Amino acid sequence: MNYEQLAKKIVQRAVKKGAKQAEAYLEVGRTSSVRVREGQIEDLTEATSKGVGVRVIVKDRLGFAYTSDFTTAGLERVVDLAVQLAEAAAPSKLNGLPGAKDLGKRGDTGALFDPKVANLPGDWKINAALEAERAGRAQDSRVATFDSVSAGDFVAEVYLASSEGASGGYSGTYVYLVAVPVASQDGQLQTGYWLDYKRFLDDLESPESIGREATKRAVRMLGAKPVKTQQVPVVFDPLVAASFVGNLSQAANGNAVYQQSSVLAPHVGKRLAGKHVTLVDDGLLPRGLATAPFDGEGVPTRRTPILDGGVLSGFLYDAFTARKAKARTTGNASRGYSALPGIGTTNLYLEKGTKTPEELIREVPQGLYVTALLGHGADPVSGDMSCGANGLWIENGELTHPVQEVTVAGHLLQMLKDVDAVGSDLQFRGGSVGAPTVRFRQLTVSGA
Repeated sequence: MNYEQLAKKIVQRAVKKGAKQAEAYLEVGRTSSVRVREGQIEDLTEATSKGVGVRVIVKDRLGFAYTSDFTTAGLERVVDLAVQLAEAAAPSKLNGLPGAKDLGKRGDTGALFDPKVANLPGDWKINAALEAERAGRAQDSRVATFDSVSAGDFVAEVYLASSEGASGGYSGTYVYLVAVPVASQDGQLQTGYWLDYKRFLDDLESPESIGREATKRAVRMLGAKPVKTQQVPVVFDPLVAASFVGNLSQAANGNAVYQQSSVLAPHVGKRLAGKHVTLVDDGLLPRGLATAPFDGEGVPTRRTPILDGGVLSGFLYDAFTARKAKARTTGNASRGYSALPGIGTTNLYLEKGTKTPEELIREVPQGLYVTALLGHGADPVSGDMSCGANGLWIENGELTHPVQEVTVAGHLLQMLKDVDAVGSDLQFRGGSVGAPTVRFRQLTVSGA
């Protein structure tokens, strides 16, 4: 079936039915995954899905409906329903689809689809998960069990058409592997995890290295205890730094900024961090997990700096919020077929620095290397952050004993000022938010 043509036909029907503007957003997907435990397959799933969302504007009124019924009658019904819902809605001058000026030229995404992933045999996933578990057990005898080891892949296709001239489609592949071992010693249990998530099979870390690294991370926490309350330099490993980056992106959401419910709202154009701090949302990052030629409204994706050399340079917008805020959409409309677009990130990351993580740690006389944060992170409205933390104590530039049952606290704006070094080890581990190792001049570590 030609889904791009189908999307155009849906739009034509909506216009015929009285819509001034219409858009069809269509998704087709296939996913499969396996979970193993104690050398046995625990579950194996395969699923396919498809659906289309129809958005229409009738006399400044918005209507939206979706369906997974692709019969002619099913598609006619969903269009008619969207139009009926629009006729019953309250009008707003802000309603509308992106026009020609926002639908300009699309950038080059590079390859997004890997035939090796699309044609992965089921036994590859089983063998990869079993191999990761075996390697994790062989790494250290203190691994008592694995919470889970899973492997999976999915293939996704997106097609879009609108009455304003947007049209196109793309397909992408994704493959992942994750291991969660539990280490045990002297009655204490510690969990660690390690994972990799890529578009291309050849880019994926080997099952053996995933299993081994997961075990190392669990075992090194055995014997963890709190430290006394103090203010010290704190180093975030790349996974933890990525969650900090995610907090910053919530505060850079154009809608939150417009509503003055973001700690960043009053600071656009101001220097918030050192020149070594650049935070970017890049929908065109080569091989990025969220790379795509256009966003959920057909607007070309692009590279949008949020912090540029430490200066707050801009926020993320979809078309509706941009209209409201008298700004331009940044191509950050995110959605599935069953929902209206909202603001989301694409490939969001802190640009890497020049020092290795080892150098960042070596320069700390006494401090905390954080390997896990527990809790929600920073509040994007107030900027306050207080999270449970696990990690390793740094003494004279070396990692010494494991630490847990402590809280790390700070404020987003002060934390940005206090980023005194950024590592050279940029990683995208669990998805499309990436970061290198990050060091803060000081944070409050509250413990015993």
